[in-house]
Amino acid sequence: MMMKYAVPLFLVVLAGCASAPAPETAVANDPVTPEQRVAAVRAAAGADDRELAVQPLRDPEVDDLREDAQRAITARNLAAAATALDRAVAIVPEDPAILQERAELALLQGDYARADTLAQRAFELGSRVGPLCRQHWETVRQVRQHQRAVLPPLPVRHTPEDAAQSAARAATQDASVGDAERQRDACTVPVIERM
Repeated sequence: MMMKYAVPLFLVVLAGCASAPAPETAVANDPVTPEQRVAAVRAAAGADDRELAVQPLRDPEVDDLREDAQRAITARNLAAAATALDRAVAIVPEDPAILQERAELALLQGDYARADTLAQRAFELGSRVGPLCRQHWETVRQVRQHQRAVLPPLPVRHTPEDAAQSAARAATQDASVGDAERQRDACTVPVIERM
């Protein structure tokens, strides 16, 4: 008779062990969507038509690829857009505007490391002032803000050393965001009023 109750009792105990709560570990999520980050990059260009904005002559094939990419983005086919812009970059690898478009697409794809690399490369090749310059640095800023947003939070049970390390990581990332903001703001020069 004892054996009859031993197996169910064992199963109850085993089930209790299996359902023990896992240690609480918080996961950091970025509250800003990739679309919101790209909108911030585009807004950084500004709308002052008195500001000098250099636009190079475009190869018709590159223009077609850019249009293909834009249509693909509108259709939410980011892979097709990436293919089109990658082909455009292959044709004109030193065009800051094309590199910037590809950086923005990388943001949309959640490829933050690539967005950062492309934006900084575009800045190196382009003008140090103007709307495109601001877009380059706003892209870098958005990448750094994303990195800050997804820093791992402190575990529920943490040591003072854990807290100090977490605070140091956050301070480093905050300084990095501030540096990108200063770089972006340095791209704006006072507009000369014409008589």
